[in-house]
Amino acid sequence: MSPPSVCTRFHIALELIGARWSGAVISIIFKGAHRYADIKAAIPGINDTMLARRLRELESAGIIERRVLATSPVRVEYHLTEMGQELRPVVDELVTWAHKWIPLPETASA
Repeated sequence: MSPPSVCTRFHIALELIGARWSGAVISIIFKGAHRYADIKAAIPGINDTMLARRLRELESAGIIERRVLATSPVRVEYHLTEMGQELRPVVDELVTWAHKWIPLPETASA
């Protein structure tokens, strides 16, 4: 009898959402930050290269969409797709679990 294996879809989803900064980006967009500068300001330690990469990856995966608004100057916003919105209960449960089990580092705040 072979040992149980990890579900391929589960593994891909966990790698996508669990990639460094991905969860933070999704969480911040849930909270209403839609412009690049607002997302960046809300995530301590993320640099422009990583934020741009994560936004592209999440867009490519169908979790967020990039909207270019015809204003002057042109404005770009990021919004969760229906697929991304369906992550809300998953993210909420992870936050609940983290608050119960993960201690804060000495220099951080909740």
